[in-house]
Amino acid sequence: MATKVYVYLYDLSNGMMAAMSPSMLGTYLPALYHTSIVVHGKEYFFGGGIQKATPETTNAGRPIERLELGETEIPEFMLEAYLEDLHNKFNVQSYHLLDNNCNHFSEELAQFLVGKSIPDKVKNLPGQFLSTPLGMMMAPMIDSFFSSIGGDAAPV
Repeated sequence: MATKVYVYLYDLSNGMMAAMSPSMLGTYLPALYHTSIVVHGKEYFFGGGIQKATPETTNAGRPIERLELGETEIPEFMLEAYLEDLHNKFNVQSYHLLDNNCNHFSEELAQFLVGKSIPDKVKNLPGQFLSTPLGMMMAPMIDSFFSSIGGDAAPV
């Protein structure tokens, strides 16, 4: 039986990115996106390891968008086995704010479940930030920070 698959988009800045990015970055960024995948009545996300929760009960607050990605025929037990296999790629030590975060996890899970991507506006955000003068200046500091702590600083 087919099950609907959703990507939930959250704004961890609560609107501050949209308000402040033009003056601070010189370009408009709509949100500081956190994403999760909702399927089989559970919300799956990456933050301090692969997590699951009742939809809309995570520390990220309430989603700003709920987008249907399609339907999957993959049963829950197979999904759980797949998530176990992803543990080496998405764990506390592997988290990186720009290179391996919740959005990378959601993209991989969306591809597995329905063969579709999460929205480009989410996937492109790190590149947009890094293309700004402030982003270019901060990139080495961000890399150094996540290298020194082993990724143990997921915001959600």
